Amino acid sequence: MPKGKVTFNEEVCKGCGLCVEYCPTHILYMDMKTLNKAGYNIIRVSEPEKCIGCAFCAIMCPDSVIKVEVNK
Repeated sequence: MPKGKVTFNEEVCKGCGLCVEYCPTHILYMDMKTLNKAGYNIIRVSEPEKCIGCAFCAIMCPDSVIKVEVNK
């Protein structure tokens, strides 16, 4: 069972990529084929089961579009 669950408010995300850069497990990536309504590429989770719940992605997000839930 994953330790954390990452979700994004995709319509507010500006695709800056900071979350991708700072994810220690490298499970985030920028989806270059999908745009939100504002025209920005969105972030996807490649292997959700590997999320450790550290929330580095949420901390680095300048627009606070990331929510990390930690399983206990």
